[in-house]
Amino acid sequence: MTKAVFSTLAILCLWVGVVGCGKKEKVTVLKLAHGLNTEHPVHKAMVVMAEKVAEKSQGAMRVDIYPSEQLGSETKCLQQLQNGELAMTKTSSSPLESFVEEMKVLGLPYIFRDNDHYWKVLLGPVGKELLAAGTSQGLKGLCYYDAGARSFYTVKTPVSTPNDLSGLKIRVQKSPVAFDMVKAMGASATPIDWGELYTALQQGVVDGAENNAPSLYTSKHYEICKHYILDEHTMPPDVLLISPVIWKRLTAEEQTILQEAVDESVTYQRKLWAEFEQQSMDEIRKAGVQITDVDKAPFRAKVQAMLKAYDGTPIGDMIKRIDEVQ
Repeated sequence: MTKAVFSTLAILCLWVGVVGCGKKEKVTVLKLAHGLNTEHPVHKAMVVMAEKVAEKSQGAMRVDIYPSEQLGSETKCLQQLQNGELAMTKTSSSPLESFVEEMKVLGLPYIFRDNDHYWKVLLGPVGKELLAAGTSQGLKGLCYYDAGARSFYTVKTPVSTPNDLSGLKIRVQKSPVAFDMVKAMGASATPIDWGELYTALQQGVVDGAENNAPSLYTSKHYEICKHYILDEHTMPPDVLLISPVIWKRLTAEEQTILQEAVDESVTYQRKLWAEFEQQSMDEIRKAGVQITDVDKAPFRAKVQAMLKAYDGTPIGDMIKRIDEVQ
């Protein structure tokens, strides 16, 4: 056996995890790593997905899940996926922008009219194109999970207009679009890994951040940040990804089993998300967080020049396509 062939088989056994290589009975094991904790609705949906994979394959396939950044940050997991060192990962669409240019459109502010419009786009032609767009970069999308709308939360400063953000240091994901949006609203954008954000807020490295209510709650950032401003500027979904190299190694039957289980988990996650979103709002309110509904018009106005800058580009064309979805 040549060294190259041996190395290929070693990776297959380790990461696609064909347990019992060389034996007649094999179990295909896919390792899935992500940064959320085990209470998050997206993690729970992926657990259901793994259960369905095992059930549908009658035990011939298994998905092992490593939550809470056990195998690294979102960016590190994406890089491992590209290298074929990890089978699957879940990430927000925002960090994907650095790997897949087209994903920028999902992080742009105020491009979705409401939740119904959001899902029509994601489950329609535009959404499917975006899932496939990263395949050549080693990142094949399998589905979207609901991540709600992202809003600002701050440690001390109440915010009711974009002017109140002026001079504040706001944590953003490692996303060029998120950076530009926060800057357009007058704040200073500071990229920080999710796992380091609690300490950064606690130590005053940043004055606030932006995210959905379940993430604010499960991260316990509400213990430090006492102001949550419902400006709902963006709705970037979570994306479940698989290494195209590993996807191609699966049989057609295994691919079908995995995709069916993934699709079923999306339906479950959307229901779970709606319930947990309300629970999260109730819990952070009980904890003394001031939740403020704001007039979104001034926030929208602040980012119009940012959106206009995409006119005449592929992203600009996609913005138009999204706006046309009824």
